[in-house]
This record gives sequence, structure tokens and C-alpha cells, in this order.
Amino acid sequence: MARDDAEDARRSAGNRSEPSRFAARRDIGPLHTDRGQEARGVRVVVGGERGPFKLLPQKKRTKRDRHARTRVAFFRYSYYDIAFKFFVEQVLDADFVTLPPATKRTIELGSRHSSDFVCAPFKHILGDYIEALELGADVLVQFAGPCRLGYYGELQQSILRDLGYEFDMLNFAMLTGKPLTEYISTCKKKVNPDVSVPHGARNMLAVFKMIENLDEANDYYLANAGFEAVPGSFDRARAAYFDAMRLAACERDIAEAHRAGMEAYRALPTNRPGRVLRVGIVGEYFTAADPSSNLDLERKLLGMGVELHRMLNMTNRNLRYNEKNLRASISDYVTYDMGPTSSMTIAAALKYAQEGFDGVVHLKSAGCTPEVDCMPVLQRISRNTGMPVLYLSYDSQTSDTGLDTRLEAFYDMLAMKKERTR
Repeated sequence: MARDDAEDARRSAGNRSEPSRFAARRDIGPLHTDRGQEARGVRVVVGGERGPFKLLPQKKRTKRDRHARTRVAFFRYSYYDIAFKFFVEQVLDADFVTLPPATKRTIELGSRHSSDFVCAPFKHILGDYIEALELGADVLVQFAGPCRLGYYGELQQSILRDLGYEFDMLNFAMLTGKPLTEYISTCKKKVNPDVSVPHGARNMLAVFKMIENLDEANDYYLANAGFEAVPGSFDRARAAYFDAMRLAACERDIAEAHRAGMEAYRALPTNRPGRVLRVGIVGEYFTAADPSSNLDLERKLLGMGVELHRMLNMTNRNLRYNEKNLRASISDYVTYDMGPTSSMTIAAALKYAQEGFDGVVHLKSAGCTPEVDCMPVLQRISRNTGMPVLYLSYDSQTSDTGLDTRLEAFYDMLAMKKERTR
């Protein structure tokens, strides 16, 4: 009886203090009532701002069948879900959880459960993870970026557990610089204890080849889709190429899908004017490459009839990256390593200027420190070469309307400048 009285007193005292947004206990959710949380069985705190609180009964959670195949999900990142799928199915021998296209709800979910001080990519990824868990994912994969995103996996895991989700986090950012054996043992522990190492290693090389092929195909698309003679032809060819790549189960399938896809691209008729507007895209690793993060900026520019180039992709930043060579190419502007994608941002912009590009668009998340540091250097390159630079910063509230207006004004300025130099 004394123990019951003490327990009642403890609960009463706990209810007099307002819990934090992310409560320390996993069975207590945020203050607001969330239907999605109630559906998942998370205890939800309800009541007035200072009124009594009530804990709704928590539904029994189902445990993962240890004999079932593990369901693995990545966050959304451009077209690389194709390579992520191959990695999960052919390297880890698990089931890949395919996410539908991101919606407004995705970023709203991520923003609702994020601090105001984190960058927009954090919110996009967190929203992706929540939707993946709603689709039944058992394991979430995080490799993040070369900046503070590398630390976000642990924070996102903590937030999701506070929301009541049960899952494993395969966080490759925690393994950076460690021996290959650490990667293998972690994958076996988190995903599949019976994974074949020889088979997985062979298909890991195929993953790298797939990424290179995807980036090569995207480079061709960006450079030519703005001049298609038949509206929508390049998008249809691109969709067919992606579908074929998603069906690939080995390196031979990848090579065949890429060969057929590139032939289909090259067979498409185009109406390319004699003097095209060429625009380069540079910026932060996540925002500059992911359409859902930059409001499909590339498609908007292609619709204006320009030739696009973007050096920043996984091939150039992850597979073939050479900081020493990049630094040498920008030695007139930079004397030290500015971090993450800074060297590539500046090197790409300088390369575009030297090759006579008409303009550059710089993309970053609001408050991205490395890319903010790049801006004075880009301004100096612009002054020295006469190449205009458009600076775009994104957060979770950025709208299409404001972006469209700025892009149209930038395009008109480039077109008039090019006309004057004929």
C-alpha cells in the first residue's frame, strides 16, 4: 500500500511540470495530440496548457519476426534511391522500403519534430524517416553529408525513439575511417547476420558503377532536355531508364540498362539554338542535388530552355573526390580547406566562368555555414570574370512563387546580356 501511495504521489508531481517537447521517456509523446502517434500506440499527453494531463492507454506493439526479411529504408536523395535499392537487395540481402515522392506533409513532419536551429536537410530527412517507419521499415540507413549532417543520425534516432518508434539505425557516419570489417559486422548485426561477404563485396562494386552511370545519364539530361523537340520526350526516356535500372540485379543488368538508356537519350530530336544559355549549378551537398529540397529548380530552368551543368553529384563528391586537385585549381582564391563541399563549389564556379558560362546558381540551406563562407569568394569570381551568380537559400518555408520570380528575372538578365555581346 505504501508503495502504491508513493507511486501515485510521483505521478501527481510529474503531471504538475510541463514535459519538454521531446520527453525523455519513450512512452510519452509531445504535448500536442497527434493522430498519427495515437494510431501507432504512442501515449499522448493531452489537456490545457496548465490543466491536468491524461495518458491515453498505449497499444501493444508488435515485435519483429526474427525469421522475416529485414525491411530497410534510406532517406530520399534525388535519383539515388535506385542505387540504395540495389545496395539493400543485392548487398545486404534484405527488402527495400520504397518511399513515394515527397509531399508537403513530409517537410511538415520533419519540421514539427525538429529544432528551429537545424538546417532544412535535417527536416527533410527526418520527415522521410517518419514516413518510412509508417510504411513498416525495420532499419533506417544514415550516411549523411560531409558537414554537421554527419552528426545528425544520432539526434534523429533519439527523436524518433522519443516519438515511440522501434527500429534499428544503420548509421554509416559512425563508421567513417574504420576498417572494412567494422562495416561488415555492423551490417550483419543490424540487418542480416547471414549476409554473404564475397557476394556483397562484388555487388558493392556494382553499386559504385550504378552511381557513376546514373550521374552520367543525368549530366546528359541536364545538358539537352531544355531543347527537346517533342515536349516530355526526355522525361519519358528518363523514367524508362530509371525503371530499367531499378530492375537490375547484377553488374551486367546495370551495364545493359545504361547502354539502352543512353541510346534512347541520344536518339531524341532536339532544337538547339546557335547560342544557348549555359548555366552551372553549385552549392550544398544535399540542397543542390535533391529536387524535393530545392523545389525542382533544375526542371524550372530546363523549362526556360537553358543548358544545365552540375559538377556536384555522388560520383564527383564521393567516388572520385580529390581535394588536393580541387584546391590547386582555386589557389588564386582559396588558401585553406573551407570544409564540406566548399572546394567543389568554388572550383565548379570558377570552371564555369573560365568556360564562358552565362551564369551560375548557388544553392544552400538557410544558415549553411560552409556555403555562406563560399559566397564572398563567389562574388569575387563574379567580379573578376563578369559571370553573374544567383544566390538561393532554402528553408522549410521557401515557396515556389518567390523562386519562380527570381529565376525568371535571372534568366531575363542573362538573355539580355548575351544579346548585347553578339
